[in-house]
Amino acid sequence: MPPPSDSAQRFHFGGLLGLGFVTDLLDTLGVGSFATTSTVLKLGNIVEDDEIPGTLNVGHALPTFLEGVLFITVIQVESLTLILMITASVIGAWFGAGLVSRLPKRAIQLGLSAALLATALFIFLRQVEVFPPGGDALGLSGLALVVAVVVNGWIGAFTTLGIGNYAPCMALVSLLGMNPTAAFPIMMGSAALILPVAATRFIRSGRFSRRTALALTIGGIPGVLVAALVIKSLPLDAVRWLVVGVLLYTSVVMWRSAQADARELAS
Repeated sequence: MPPPSDSAQRFHFGGLLGLGFVTDLLDTLGVGSFATTSTVLKLGNIVEDDEIPGTLNVGHALPTFLEGVLFITVIQVESLTLILMITASVIGAWFGAGLVSRLPKRAIQLGLSAALLATALFIFLRQVEVFPPGGDALGLSGLALVVAVVVNGWIGAFTTLGIGNYAPCMALVSLLGMNPTAAFPIMMGSAALILPVAATRFIRSGRFSRRTALALTIGGIPGVLVAALVIKSLPLDAVRWLVVGVLLYTSVVMWRSAQADARELAS
């Protein structure tokens, strides 16, 4: 097994701690951590492109697990719906991480570019209130439950690449008529188990930055606690619009990196 890369060695550890704190604080408030962290890692040239998915999954695993515990105990969702949707996402993540951890660098660059673009689209649709308002249900049954389980499995698989599961999960439960508040324990409970499961496969492959992942974990845990227990909520509209713009820019940068690497290989 190749040793984990320490390509972030030149970047100040305190800055990485701050990155973990801020991204997991925003994650707990509903902005998401994967896309924002990917953007900083790429634009700051902190981690090699093909190490970004592994670094995200390993570094945010414990903070996200803490989020899941906090939200599952606070917001009630019908047990069968919660268990089946989380289980499906974990199964999807296991297979997704196994695939992503073996992809060549250019495929990961293109995948991350698409993931950032998709995340920007989901946030944009949420901002312009295209997502349906949802209903009052706290659980699903019949065909709606089957659809929720299957789709959440695919969301879990794509999460390992860096797309994040919050906005897609929020759209899914709203489309199926659930109370949007019920999305929080589902999406955070899913992420709480997706990331540790995916992290084991990335650790085994060695495709992550050990130093960056450690800093994200150490900085992220207090970020979650401050957001959940102290801040609790913030007016984040302006932040989300800023995130959309930055994600679009980073998506283009990542795509151009993939094209540049392809030209180098061809020359």
